[in-house]
Amino acid sequence: MTTTPTPTAIRIVLADDERMVRTALRAILSAEAGIEVVGEAATGAEAVSVVRQLRPDVVLMDVRMPEIDGIRATEQILRTMSEPPRIVVVTTFENDAYVYEALRAGAAGFLLKRADADALVQAVRVVAHGDSLLFPAAVRALAAEYGRARPAPPAWVARLTGRESEVLRLMAAGLTNAEIAGRMGVGAATVKTHVASVLAKTGARDRTQAVIAAYEAGFVDRG
Repeated sequence: MTTTPTPTAIRIVLADDERMVRTALRAILSAEAGIEVVGEAATGAEAVSVVRQLRPDVVLMDVRMPEIDGIRATEQILRTMSEPPRIVVVTTFENDAYVYEALRAGAAGFLLKRADADALVQAVRVVAHGDSLLFPAAVRALAAEYGRARPAPPAWVARLTGRESEVLRLMAAGLTNAEIAGRMGVGAATVKTHVASVLAKTGARDRTQAVIAAYEAGFVDRG
């Protein structure tokens, strides 16, 4: 199901095997100015195809779908598209191994299906503007339960400067760039440079993946 998009709108694809869920999400998002649902998918394989065809800005991806699940669909989209969309995992339970694996695969964050309309709209706007939807306590709990502990710290840990190490720890605590700048007493541009360096050294696509890498490396305490 597709519609003709408005050029300036945030373009969304909904991927969920339950029609009622897609209908509810469409109703909420279509009522918002500057947001347009341009496509839907009922399976993971269909999600990959629809996203490649429509090239949306954001995908709301269920983790449990037929054919291939949301994790594999996320991996395929991010691996095969030169300019992939931002992907938000939509899930029933936050303490779910599927959610953690989707975040490891490159999802920008997750959202509970029981979230209210305002939270849904805010999530779409946040990730569409390049930020991660990071819930520090939830990600820490997921890492503690499902994280893959390394026998030794990866090489990137030793390559971080003192400032970069501090920035990564503050990222793991959920602070924004502006909050990190205030905490460290530096300018926002300096923090942005440090964040970019942290992402490059950890090999992370975004803040969420960098934080997960920090937990799995033992750089940040999971407890």
